[in-house]
Amino acid sequence: MSIEIKVPPLPESVSDATLVAWHKKTGDGVARDENLVDLETDKVVLEVPAPSAGTLAEIRIEEGATVSAGDILAVLEAGEGGAEALPDAAAPDPAPAAAAGTPALDDGAERSPKTSPAVRRLLEEHDLDATMVNGTGKDGRITKSDVMAFLKQDDSSNVTPGDPAPEIHDDSAPVALERSERRVPMTRLRARIAERLVDAQQTAAMLTTFNEVDLTEVMALRKTYRDQFEARHGVRLGFMSFFAKASIEGLKKFPVINASVEGTDIVYHNYYDIGIAVSSDRGLMVPVLRDVDQMSFAEFEAELAAMAGKAQEGTIGMEELTGGTFTITNGGIFGSMMSTPILNQPQSAILGMHSIQQRPMVVDGEIKARPMMYLALTYDHRIIDGREAVQFLVTVKEQLEDPGRLLLQI
Repeated sequence: MSIEIKVPPLPESVSDATLVAWHKKTGDGVARDENLVDLETDKVVLEVPAPSAGTLAEIRIEEGATVSAGDILAVLEAGEGGAEALPDAAAPDPAPAAAAGTPALDDGAERSPKTSPAVRRLLEEHDLDATMVNGTGKDGRITKSDVMAFLKQDDSSNVTPGDPAPEIHDDSAPVALERSERRVPMTRLRARIAERLVDAQQTAAMLTTFNEVDLTEVMALRKTYRDQFEARHGVRLGFMSFFAKASIEGLKKFPVINASVEGTDIVYHNYYDIGIAVSSDRGLMVPVLRDVDQMSFAEFEAELAAMAGKAQEGTIGMEELTGGTFTITNGGIFGSMMSTPILNQPQSAILGMHSIQQRPMVVDGEIKARPMMYLALTYDHRIIDGREAVQFLVTVKEQLEDPGRLLLQI
């Protein structure tokens, strides 16, 4: 029986996708639910699984093509499938060989480790089998870092005993370098990021105000309770939960900073869905954590870790990337001292965190070294006045410099 493999329904507001990579070729056997092809949209990579075991009889759309929901990608001939198809649960143990000379799969047979679309492309580029790489991600999932570490290790082990000594060159002699260029098209995600950033600059009246915060008390609190927190909740206590909770207090005091602009209307939100910017192999993503005001510190940290993991693995869904009311971005993890973040429209403000640096500060008339961070709030001056923006940052600063305020909500 022939089965048409079609582009699945795409997320809301997404009209088409790019066919990134086929994982099977014509004539290959496939197992039920095995991923056949990756489709990349503006935000996420979608996997198209096989609806049945069988043989891939025909591929109708090649890599790089643009497709829409319902387009026919390939034709599958349903049947027993290839050697990688798992034996039926009702088959006797051990299962008989599928054909003469082909050993049966026993219960101890090694199965392919879990990989994301980005990792699979990297494995294919270097002609690697996933079983060769040790996965350090959740449930043994292979990450891009795992592949790069394997390649580095493999390069360093290419010299074997008995090989002639490598030729030694005189480093003092000038070496002519070849000039070259490499032109590659933007990914759909990178193109969409570029489009949104340009739109934000052309639409909003963006202005950035700055302040600095002394993180002595937050760091002392983390040091005192970090181990107990992780033992109790099974999640690491990071800085982001403090900043998110401090931001919530500021948003409650100044609701317009939690608002959005729609045409000539200001839409005020009585909920706090906070977007946290995350760097991934495919580019910047902003997963949204819903109702952060109702979360405990542990719930926030666990949800953030889960979202960041999905973003890195390329498994995050469109619904997890839309609908935020306020965004926090942390350039400090890359060493940034100060920046002016760009709005994530239609939101009206974004908070930028930066590196923590020991700086001399005057405390009670004495000069002391304190862990200081610059904060930046970029806001839409069409609806937010400077007074509100500055007072919001002051509120965040007060909450962080006296974390007891976060517990008492004062």
